[in-house]
Amino acid sequence: MSSDSNPIWSLAWTFGSISLFAVGSANSAIPEMHRIAVDVHHWMTDKQFADAFAISQLSPGPNVLIVTLIGYAVAGVAGALVATFAMCVPTATLAYCVSHLLRRSSDSRWPAIIQAAFVPLSIGLMAATGWVLALTSDRTWVAYLTTAIVAAAAVATRLNPLWLLLAGGLLGFAGVIG
Repeated sequence: MSSDSNPIWSLAWTFGSISLFAVGSANSAIPEMHRIAVDVHHWMTDKQFADAFAISQLSPGPNVLIVTLIGYAVAGVAGALVATFAMCVPTATLAYCVSHLLRRSSDSRWPAIIQAAFVPLSIGLMAATGWVLALTSDRTWVAYLTTAIVAAAAVATRLNPLWLLLAGGLLGFAGVIG
């Protein structure tokens, strides 16, 4: 679906730069991945993106698998490899350097301040991810209502999220949500 002359370079640049801003996990970068893959480059549709996210979450392994699926959709096996390495190598290198720096300055207060600042940032990015995925996945008022009820139940109760997931799966299987 891409009109890029060289999608491999686009994938490398896109995911290499996104990886440096994925605070907390690759899932925190989902809104930006969606914006670039769907709105900017038109590599995928909203539905394809939502399906890729669902498959990446169902599959065993790290949650960065969505990057592999986007890369595969754009440029086959080569695209999958390039996108995955571009997402993993810069952030792993940065994490290694930062951990080395933090280990050297363990007596200072600023590492604890920086780590504390990342908590609300990570929560905000994860909330943005939930919002983008709800917008790409929900197509009917029943789906929007179900998403709102599940979100409220997750926040207001100590109910195991697996029960909420099971309820959503059963509603989908029954054809109530489509």
